[in-house]
Amino acid sequence: MQRYFTAPEQISGGFARIIGEDVHHILRVMRCRPGDRIIVCAGTGTDYLCEITETGAEEVLCRIVSESPSTGEPVTRLWIAQSLTKGDKWEWVLQKGTEIGAAGFIPFTSERCLIKIDEKKADKKQARWRKIVKEAAEQSHRGRVPEVAPVMNWKDLLRSVARFEAAFLAWEKGGKALKRAIAETEASEILLIVGPEGGFSEREAEEAAGSGAVPISLGSRILRAETAPLFAASCILFARNDLGGETE
Repeated sequence: MQRYFTAPEQISGGFARIIGEDVHHILRVMRCRPGDRIIVCAGTGTDYLCEITETGAEEVLCRIVSESPSTGEPVTRLWIAQSLTKGDKWEWVLQKGTEIGAAGFIPFTSERCLIKIDEKKADKKQARWRKIVKEAAEQSHRGRVPEVAPVMNWKDLLRSVARFEAAFLAWEKGGKALKRAIAETEASEILLIVGPEGGFSEREAEEAAGSGAVPISLGSRILRAETAPLFAASCILFARNDLGGETE
């Protein structure tokens, strides 16, 4: 069943209101009509099974039929910080990272980053990235839409490390085995930092460690910049039994 996200204030009195671009998707793409049912989620931990009652050019009104807890959210809040990569690789990380269960994303620039963000286009890019994670969250039945932070420089990213209970820096020149690093922390909020195509410099690795990020190894094979965060995120959530299913 199709899922749509809405703001918490748009759910009240036994009804849910859908506005914005989702109205076009509901009416023109899915061709829904009054009487059809959809799932509405406000990112507050509850899924609402709704029946469409009224449709208009700018709003779809739905009656709430039943409520149930959202089941698509991992207990571990894993944030992926990725140095911007060429082409559509970053958007791939946003989409697939959302499907896997990332709580949020931080794009940043680093020493070997080849991408420069035009400040005039920054807001437009941010809107596109947020749309990507919203659509991926709907497709994968997430309970909330992951956050996408504004692009940070390297120093700002290092300052943000202190906000998290634990931080891992994926570094191809070595570090703790990922399995060991996960086992040594009980953190419920983790920041995973991944570099661009050229990786991190020695200086950056030292600065990250000095800021509290633990260098980790992702194995003996060199992974592509867009593969590394998805591989590591899957490993972390698997180790935490956060991928669903029975644990015994």
